[in-house]
Amino acid sequence: AQAKLVAERPGSVTSRYDQSLREPLKRTRRGITRGLGELFLGRKKIDDELLEEIETRLLMADVGQNTTMDLIDELTDQVERKRINDPEHLFETLWQLMVERLERVQSNAPLIPTPQDRSHVIVVCGINGSGKTTSIGKLAHRYKAAGRSVLLGAADTFRAAAVEQLISWGERNQIRVIGEPGRGDPASVAFDAVNAANARNIDICVIDTAGRLHTQSGLMDELTKLVRVVKKADAKAPDEVLLVIDASIGQNALVQAREFHKAITLTGLIVTKLDGTAKGGIVFAIADELGLPIRFIGVGERSEDLRPFEPEPFVNALLDRQ
Repeated sequence: AQAKLVAERPGSVTSRYDQSLREPLKRTRRGITRGLGELFLGRKKIDDELLEEIETRLLMADVGQNTTMDLIDELTDQVERKRINDPEHLFETLWQLMVERLERVQSNAPLIPTPQDRSHVIVVCGINGSGKTTSIGKLAHRYKAAGRSVLLGAADTFRAAAVEQLISWGERNQIRVIGEPGRGDPASVAFDAVNAANARNIDICVIDTAGRLHTQSGLMDELTKLVRVVKKADAKAPDEVLLVIDASIGQNALVQAREFHKAITLTGLIVTKLDGTAKGGIVFAIADELGLPIRFIGVGERSEDLRPFEPEPFVNALLDRQ
């Protein structure tokens, strides 16, 4: 049997959150840990082979070249300074470094916004197929379950199915949706949604936008316009601009995040489909390069499978750390 890579911390308790992430993240975990267990068996000292194997596994999980090399350089430096003496301590240090990289970009903003004297406006964007509209439905379900009033703006006017999908989510959760299939101008839908939310004293207004590639300059300009129009409806809005990215596309997700961030200044990310990929390490590359917090992760089909992102349980699940 493969040895555990890291000894359990004294007194540590594996939370339900930790345990519930292990199954969804198993593909990425296998990519990182496959082969390392054998290297640790009976090993008394750290050598280049072990460090190279860790480097390879991190790259295979799409942690990214720059982030991986930073991690390996830090580990190597600590080994040379005699701060790390054995393989078990090495892996414990890797865990700590990975957690720290995610924690330092995490936002302190509450995941469930506190009711104010105006609606909390969230604009959600992403490419087609990323799980954007489904993620909005799951977000709305989460907010409603937390006792918040919610209104949805169906500003993905290019795709009638997206509007119908959002209306379906609204009906299931008794949430009002502004917009209907065939309505043409997404910016006007967003404007109406913000005004309606404030007029009705709604706590949270979530606006869906049309899926677009970052290379489609006309559509990116339209997204910029939509954000400007939202500000005309409420000068303090949007409070959040979230990009939904599909973890399974690996490094392409980093390219998308970079270009969307240039266009409209993102405040955070929703990373979907982590349960179906071995490329979950992409969250480290995005955190490192863009400094954007991961707000939620999608690890399954159920409403409750859109979960708040927590760095420590996430890294525990990736490294099979108890």
